[in-house]
Amino acid sequence: MLLRFHSFIPVLLFATILISCQKNELQLQTDSFEMLLNERGQITSFTDKQTATQFSDPAQISPLLAVRSNDVIFQPYKATWNDDSKTIMLYYESSGLEVTISYRETESHIAFEITEITGDEPIDIALWGPFATTLRDVVGETVGVVQNLDYAIGIQALNLKTLGGYPTNEDDTEPAYNIFATSSYVDVADSVNVIYRGQTARHTPTGSVLQAYTRDRSAERIIPVWGHEHYVVPPFDDGGIIGSKIALFGSPAENVLATIEKIVLEEGLPYPTLNNEWIKTSAESSASYIIHSFSENNLDTALELTKAAGLKYLYHGDPFRNWGHFDLKEEQFPDNWDSMKRAVERADQEGIRLGVHTLSNFITTNDPYVSPVPDSRLAKVGSSILSSSIDASQTTIEIDDPIFFNQMSNNNLQTVTVGNELIRYSRVSGAEPWLLMDCERGAFGTNASSHEAGSEISKLMDHDYRVFLSNQSLSEEIAIRLADLFNYTGLRQISFDGLEGNWSTGMGQYGRQLFVNTWYSHLNPELQNDMIMDASNPGHYFWHKYTRMNWGEPWYAGFRESQTQYRLLNQDYFSRNLMPRMLGWFSMTDGTGIEDIEWLLARAAGFDAGFAMVTSPEIVSRNGVGPELIQAINNWETLRMAGSFPEEIKVKMRDVKNEFHLQKRTDETYQLHQYHIQTINHRRITRQPGEPVWSEFLFDNPYREQNMQLVLHAPPATSIHNIFIEIGNSRALELDIEIPAGGFLRIDDKGIAAVYNSKQVKLRETEIPAGRLIIYSGGQKIKFDCGFQQPTENSVRIEFKTMDDGILITL
Repeated sequence: MLLRFHSFIPVLLFATILISCQKNELQLQTDSFEMLLNERGQITSFTDKQTATQFSDPAQISPLLAVRSNDVIFQPYKATWNDDSKTIMLYYESSGLEVTISYRETESHIAFEITEITGDEPIDIALWGPFATTLRDVVGETVGVVQNLDYAIGIQALNLKTLGGYPTNEDDTEPAYNIFATSSYVDVADSVNVIYRGQTARHTPTGSVLQAYTRDRSAERIIPVWGHEHYVVPPFDDGGIIGSKIALFGSPAENVLATIEKIVLEEGLPYPTLNNEWIKTSAESSASYIIHSFSENNLDTALELTKAAGLKYLYHGDPFRNWGHFDLKEEQFPDNWDSMKRAVERADQEGIRLGVHTLSNFITTNDPYVSPVPDSRLAKVGSSILSSSIDASQTTIEIDDPIFFNQMSNNNLQTVTVGNELIRYSRVSGAEPWLLMDCERGAFGTNASSHEAGSEISKLMDHDYRVFLSNQSLSEEIAIRLADLFNYTGLRQISFDGLEGNWSTGMGQYGRQLFVNTWYSHLNPELQNDMIMDASNPGHYFWHKYTRMNWGEPWYAGFRESQTQYRLLNQDYFSRNLMPRMLGWFSMTDGTGIEDIEWLLARAAGFDAGFAMVTSPEIVSRNGVGPELIQAINNWETLRMAGSFPEEIKVKMRDVKNEFHLQKRTDETYQLHQYHIQTINHRRITRQPGEPVWSEFLFDNPYREQNMQLVLHAPPATSIHNIFIEIGNSRALELDIEIPAGGFLRIDDKGIAAVYNSKQVKLRETEIPAGRLIIYSGGQKIKFDCGFQQPTENSVRIEFKTMDDGILITL
């Protein structure tokens, strides 16, 4: 008995201590996640329930909710809770400030919502967290998830006004920032600055933080906005801090997207689908598409091109005569929206969906919101009053205060509004009296008129696209009109380019979210699904609505070189933020060759990323291998969308130095070959008589014995002739042919040498004598020489290549 009594005492003491600890900490949990809140209102533990691994960062304090009052941030000093009502009371050292938060535990997440605030001082900002973790392998700054190889912890804002991130900027724009990182992509330097977009999750020296916030917007503010140190932000009624709401969750890393999907469905967040599957997991979310300026008249040829490429989406990059009212160009769509509606109906019959490119709330100067009578809701930087009356021709205008008018860093149209007149000015006087100088009266088709002293004069906000922008009320109207366009016509793809234009509301990412939410909520229910949407920039709550982002433009360099580094780094961004992948826009011209197209298609297959191809039926017909290029897109994209490429091959395809060729065998089988390529630049040099002038290099063939293939690119200003190639000091070939300036010589694996002009049109071909270009397995010396027609050019680029036996890919 005595032994039993003594053995019971430690157990009793342990139980007493445990009960005491439980009283001092609130335990909240899901199926796979547990968190503890202490009596000071701090999160002390984030735990993986399955492994009992703890991920909170002891080096940092993690308040459940910090608040800002009178520009000072306060953390709670005390917390109490009621298990029955599922509420937490937080107390702050600021005039008796108390905040009540309700909580709810579910299988997938823990939801928190601010339900009551008491105290004498107002709260400017309610800041969830920052919640510090030790997870840092993968930081999804937009989606709000941090991971290591095994586990993930995340935050989700559960309504529009709860913004992902931290209130770094008073205008609620999200900072983009760089982290010096190591990249695995071969054309990117070993160490690069990786762009992070937003900070719902963010790296720290010891791990990461998750954070969100809500701002009180009930009062007018004058703050820095978009290049203006002084900008008037009107009040906005969204209920304020009450109702700010988040979810916290943890899950095994492989289940993180499924966990977010459960949160979305349970909390009633936007849940758009494609083919009855959530857009974040649907294969069609990364569908490639054709960009072409189709019209009602030429639509049939554009549809045939899209179908020939095996694609389902045809997109117009510039359809609008104006932005704001979104009237269509008359020469392409003579009956305006009715023409587009008929085009959509015809495309639907062919299984093709049409889309358009927009500039969100950008307002062109020819739009009815501007001319002939400017809308009073055009965004204003700020206002003053006329110091004296002016007539309709006066070009110097005196104002009381220049503070909103002499900010020139983002002042592109330099336009003010007085009554129903727009006036442009060149500069503001440097001292009193404050004068707008060199004014253009009745600008942009408005009527010049006289105005009385004391009349309000306002500086309009604009953008360097030479457009005006909207305040929140006009942004809402523009978004509804854009939804009306989609509802009326049945368009199924949109890009919200210029979405940052909604920064003109002074509400940063919130303004962007309100614009898209208004558009989305006014779509017909059948359009809210099976709609592809992307935008110029992402956002945390916006993540639930957009299908994907498609960044990367073709205008700055060659087909492979234009923004390649940027495109590749975006793949990492998409991955860490649990988004479908896209490679951006590419341009197929009449000079694009099969090597470039397959270079792109291999990258698309490797990353499982779609792309946009800017081209037209006319360009394809002018390109000598145009049908071959379109068929290649069809073959590759058919296999990619079906998930046919093996993962081990996809890994190789992500390396931009690796090139591949796909051959269709039957309707369901394809042969995929990988090339081994070595590129040289042969230069014309002058040496003493008799001294060789050829280029010599070692080619290491990793494959079986075969005919050497090559592509020779003639310089743009001179033709090339008298081609000489020698392999292994024994097999020589001399070709007495001429390759025109800007043209190509291609020699394939069957020994056929074909000459093309700069538009890929085949000019002639000849068969190489058997055995002359045989290259054995292993290393062999190759010599090359040629003649240049013009002495000013002295370099030619040649790609020598061999290929493997290939693997069979089955659809």
